[in-house]
Amino acid sequence: MTRLTGTRPVATRRWGCAAAAFLLLLLTVQAAQKADLSGDATAATINHSLTLLQRLQELLQNGNGSDSVLRVRTAASDEAKVFHTHQLLLSLQSEVFESLLRNQSVLTLHEPPETAALFEKFIRYLYCGGVSVLLHQAIPMHQLASKYRVWGLQRGVADYMKTHLASESSQGHVVGWYHYAVRIGDAALQESCLQFLAWNLSAVLGSAEWGSVSVELLLLLLERSDLVLHSELELYTAVEGWLSRRQPEAPVAERVLRAIRYPMIAPSQLFRLQAQSAVLARHYGAVQDLLFQAFQFHAASPLHFAKYFDVNCSMFLPRNYLAPSWGSQWVINNPARDDRSTSFQTQLGPSSHDAGKRVTWNVLFSPRWLPVSLRPVYSDSVSGAVQPVRIEDGRPRLVITPAMSSPDFAGVSFQKTVLVGVRQQGRVVVKHAYSFHQSSDEVADFLAHADLQKRTSEYLIDNSLHLHIIIKPVYHSLIKVKK
Repeated sequence: MTRLTGTRPVATRRWGCAAAAFLLLLLTVQAAQKADLSGDATAATINHSLTLLQRLQELLQNGNGSDSVLRVRTAASDEAKVFHTHQLLLSLQSEVFESLLRNQSVLTLHEPPETAALFEKFIRYLYCGGVSVLLHQAIPMHQLASKYRVWGLQRGVADYMKTHLASESSQGHVVGWYHYAVRIGDAALQESCLQFLAWNLSAVLGSAEWGSVSVELLLLLLERSDLVLHSELELYTAVEGWLSRRQPEAPVAERVLRAIRYPMIAPSQLFRLQAQSAVLARHYGAVQDLLFQAFQFHAASPLHFAKYFDVNCSMFLPRNYLAPSWGSQWVINNPARDDRSTSFQTQLGPSSHDAGKRVTWNVLFSPRWLPVSLRPVYSDSVSGAVQPVRIEDGRPRLVITPAMSSPDFAGVSFQKTVLVGVRQQGRVVVKHAYSFHQSSDEVADFLAHADLQKRTSEYLIDNSLHLHIIIKPVYHSLIKVKK
């Protein structure tokens, strides 16, 4: 669109109103045509809507028949961007413009530089109903849509942000989008960003955006048990770097450090942190009790430890660790073909007392398991006939069972988590995390809507299903904790 920086006489309203009236008439005629064509097999639709959109773009670009002028100014520049527009088209899309243009034809709008840079795109959307958006433009475009109450654009940008969380960007964008969602009160976008950060935290910890995480967001993440990362030590290292860069006040730093689950870190690593971590040395007094408790946890039998300490709290609950001792990755090639099985071993528990004990797990995957209600049965109407069953009636099934039982299992239950990886915008990210407990061997509703029969399924990466199975041993108190 041609940007004009001077002033020009406003053309008569007659042509602009006629163009807008023509647009409304055309839309009405199209609706009537659809009604007329219904039920007639010989009917056909003649559609020149693309030509209409081209005419509207030319109308905006050339300013023909303009009856209103928008002057967009920023505090950083004395020069205004001038847009010759048509009142009816703006009013149809924005109730704010409808109100502002009711008694005046020239508006001076003050915008910050980031939204002023996108104002041309914004106005083009009002004329043509479409706009291209890049990652760094999402927030300012959403701000424009919200300010001028263009609800369709606002919803469209919010949906764009939810579906582009996995996109590559040099500085990262999910953390910034989360903070923006908090400011504007968009709970859905906020939860989408938070879940993405939790399930793909290892990638975030090593990126430039980790340093921009706010205190509030950091504490929200640290309290979650569904964080997906290599180990608790990896999380401590990232938190240490965040504290070194941000240098928050002592109460904040101590609150952050107390959210680390030290019992999930091996004693040898804890000793190294005590000797080498400047952050831990600075705030040692605030976490000394947690470190001492962690060493006790690793030194004693879990059953004996549970007599004196409450192990039914987050400090003793593992997160979703990707290290081999906690589970195994399983890539299933051609998952729609037939049943598959695998086995792997995990450490019995996070306590060093259980370090040498292993549990073997058997896993069964079936791509077309049929619920009882859909299994073939014999019919009385035709002797020996079997009801036809379609392959697509089945759904994927995943069963995880221990290959053995042992007295060592006393006081330990197992939470099983299955992560499903997909490729989005060129990156492999976690799309789903299914969790279930020892009382059940099967994942409920596992990939119920995945449609693995199609090679184009979003759940397949090069025709393979990417799973990571995590076993989270959870200790529980057999004897009431002494107070």
